[in-house]
Amino acid sequence: MAVHDVAGQEVAELSLVPPLFVEHTMKSLRHASPPPIDNRIEMIGHAAELFATATLSDQSVEEYEYRVSRVGGIPISVVRATTRAIESRMKKAHYSVEHARPTGAVTRWDDPLTRTGRAVWARRGSVFAVHAAGNHPGPHSLWPEALALGYRVAVRPSRREPFTPHRLVTALRSAGFGNDQVALLPTDHATADTLLRGADLGLVYGGDDVVRKYAPDPLVLPQGPGRSKILLTEETDWRNHLDTIVDSISGHGGTGCVNTTAVFIEGDPAPLCEALTERLSSVPSLPPEDPAAVLPVQPLATAKAFEASLLQKASGTKPWLGGDGVVAELGDGSAVLRPAIHQLDLPDAPQASVELPFPCVWVAPWTREAGIASLRDSLVLTAITHDAGLVERLLDEPSISNVYVGDHRTYWMESGMPHDGYLAEFLMRCKSVIRG
Repeated sequence: MAVHDVAGQEVAELSLVPPLFVEHTMKSLRHASPPPIDNRIEMIGHAAELFATATLSDQSVEEYEYRVSRVGGIPISVVRATTRAIESRMKKAHYSVEHARPTGAVTRWDDPLTRTGRAVWARRGSVFAVHAAGNHPGPHSLWPEALALGYRVAVRPSRREPFTPHRLVTALRSAGFGNDQVALLPTDHATADTLLRGADLGLVYGGDDVVRKYAPDPLVLPQGPGRSKILLTEETDWRNHLDTIVDSISGHGGTGCVNTTAVFIEGDPAPLCEALTERLSSVPSLPPEDPAAVLPVQPLATAKAFEASLLQKASGTKPWLGGDGVVAELGDGSAVLRPAIHQLDLPDAPQASVELPFPCVWVAPWTREAGIASLRDSLVLTAITHDAGLVERLLDEPSISNVYVGDHRTYWMESGMPHDGYLAEFLMRCKSVIRG
């Protein structure tokens, strides 16, 4: 199948593998043994350097970044920063998985501590399948942790952006991982579940429909919309945090699950909406490969579909920016998706949970009496508050994955810190071992 850029120009051909090839590859992964851990860590580190610097499959890193930008519509400055982030996180893969290991558990059954009884951290399986995301290259920094843990990994790339997983798998192969350790398996939708059935565990990215489909399956970890939020309580002055709020909404093109979807403010939302409008309305509309670009670009038809969805969902709200539309045509068949800001009357308005793949934020009033109900179901919640009791309640809420207290952007991430929990929490388990 053809892969097109945002202007509709064909830039690559993606060959789809049939079910029989998938089954054969998954069996090959299952029958293989992982390299020793020290070798794995060394090879992942080498692959990280190759990914970020080398010419792979006759493509330089600059050519790779340009292609990702043109096809995915992500500002090239974001793609370049993500290349460096993937390199850094891969080099710290072992560091990250060690942070996930319970302090009471050891990594080997023959550790001296097991003579008197000890928990041993062990894999839940041997083969891990990934249905990759296509909205941003960043999530590809996560699944190499499975290789660090000794899993064999099969990756199904997104048709939207197959270049990052292809480059990453090529780098891993070049660094010493065999074709029975890591595989790239582009498939059609009908064959996609064959990949999951051939694995012990799976990681799947997608929208709410994907989450609903796979949430009941304990062997699949679905990664859906983040619906990340910011809360501003009355004892703080939001003017001191405006840069953080703006960056959380629009940083990285505003396309990620960690970008802010809704801002809740104790008090009148209007002054904040006015300030956000002033800041975000001045952002230029540029092609994604322009070094000054900060907004995402999509094919014109796709952009208009997102715009129509926004206008329909925003009915009944007060528009501050984007009320007449968010599409800015570039004249080549592509369009910039410009920021949208809408004010809500109530914290529990349904629009507060609407996440779109561009800088789109819903600003709502919040009160102590309203409680934390409207703050639930957040991948990240930045709480700019001095209320320790409120922070405790937010931490106790199971549907809030990460709580950032104070002036922290919702897209902040660091190696060794969980994203939606540690991936290793899903891949590993503790077993009691005693010997002697």
